[in-house]
Order: sequence, then structure tokens, then C-alpha cells
Amino acid sequence: MLTRDVHISRQSWSVDEAYGYCERLTRSHYENFPVASFFLPKDKRKHVAAIYAFARTADDYADEPGMTPAERIAAINDWEEQLLLSRTAPARHPVFVALSHTIERFEIPVELLRNLLHAFRSDVTIDRYETFNDVLQYCQYSANPVGRLVLLLFNYRSESLMRYSDSICTALQLANFWQDLSVDLLKNRVYLPQEDLRRFGYSEGELFAGAYTENFRRLMEFQVERTESLFRDGKPLLTEVGKDLSLELRLTWYGGMKILQKVVDAEYRVLNKRPVLTGLDKASVLASAFLKR
Repeated sequence: MLTRDVHISRQSWSVDEAYGYCERLTRSHYENFPVASFFLPKDKRKHVAAIYAFARTADDYADEPGMTPAERIAAINDWEEQLLLSRTAPARHPVFVALSHTIERFEIPVELLRNLLHAFRSDVTIDRYETFNDVLQYCQYSANPVGRLVLLLFNYRSESLMRYSDSICTALQLANFWQDLSVDLLKNRVYLPQEDLRRFGYSEGELFAGAYTENFRRLMEFQVERTESLFRDGKPLLTEVGKDLSLELRLTWYGGMKILQKVVDAEYRVLNKRPVLTGLDKASVLASAFLKR
């Protein structure tokens, strides 16, 4: 356990105080889109914040500055141990005080949360993916559990809805990979499948040199097109859920598509500059979510 968590765990936290801690942590982190946003029913926001705080903390461990890979893995393992212990004994860390309440309230399978930790361990130990299927398997652990958790918070438990959610969440993860290509290269992480680098005749050496070539443009166009296909596969979810969740899902779906459009508008020049959503872009996403209900 990290020193800061030892300090936090020495305090006594009521359930309300623990949710407050999670909500503050949620608000303090930047995201493309608001987490536990204003458009979610108020009574759901604290539960989304508890799940986010759990995942955000573990994700931070995976990238903790000044730690060795072994120390990062140990921190994630400790986080998982606290999760499992919280199911049989009173939790002391505020994240698990709140999360335990959410798990019990909505009958959430702990395995979904453990899947997220599996992905964070992969971030520490794996920095290359041979095939696109390997990348999709990573998304199965890193992204898809999030959508399933949100559906459970709204008592949507149909497997067909879960599969639509998986398509959207995988697409969001991929869109984030293409948006963050330059950021991940600084961490020596390459989410572009090695098989695709070979297919389009673009080397990893060129990738790290920031070489923008016709082969790279074609490579990225291919990635964006199949990511868009996944977004389309999951789009029926937007009309299958009720009003309690539909607007938030529309914001997420149109926001993800807007990220891809930013990559296209930049002519796939993402090696040296990260495409970002401007205030106007976010207003456009909001308008699309409202007008196309």
C-alpha cells in the first residue's frame, strides 16, 4: 500500500463522507467528457463516482512516477486485495467504503472491477500488441467493464444491451488510443497492432521518429474506419435504454465520434500533436445529443 493510502485508511469514514471523497477525486481529474455528469440522475452520480475513483486510483498506480514496474504491480495487487477484503470485512479506505455500498446496492459482480485491474497490470507489463484481436482483448478488460457497470447502476441487465455497450466502450478506447498516440509513445506504449504496421509498410522506427508518410496516413485511416464501425454496431443502445440514461449515452457516443472526426480533420497528423475537443466541439456534441434523441 502506498504511503498516502495508509494515511487515508487510518481515518474513520462514514458512507456519506466516503462518497464525498470519491466525488472530489472525480472532479479533480481531467477527462474528455464529464464523469458522473449533470445529465445523470442525481441519485446515481455518487455511485458512478465511487466506481470512477476505484478505477482512477488503480490507473494512477499503473503510471505512478518514480515507481518501478514491480512496485506498480504491487500497488495494484494491494488495491485488489482491499477490494476483496471489503466484501467480507468493514473497509477503511474511503473508496472501498463507498464502493462496497454501491456493490451491495446494485448487486454488482466484483469480477467486473477485477477485470479493470487486469487491464492496469497489462499497462505495466505489456507495451506492444501483435494483432488487432490482442488489442480488442485488452479493451475487453480496460473499457467494456465500465459500460457494463453503468448499465447495472440503472438496472439494465440484458445481455444484448451489454453487447451493444461493449461495442461502444471498445470504440471509445480505440478512439482514445488514436487521439493519444503521441502521449503513449512517450511511455513506450504502442497500441497500433504490429500486424497493421507491417501491412501498411510503416515501421516502428518511423513511428517513434514522428514520420508522417502516406503509409502512416493510410494506416490511421484504416484504424479510424474500423473504430467507427464499432460505434455504429453499438448505436442501438442509445434508443434501447430509457430517459434516465439515454442522454448521457448520446453525449458519450457523439463525443467519441467527434474525437475520430478531429483525427480525420487533422489529416491523421497525430504523431506530434494530440487532437483535443474545443468548447465549440463540446457544444456540437451536446446539440447532437439533444437534437437527435
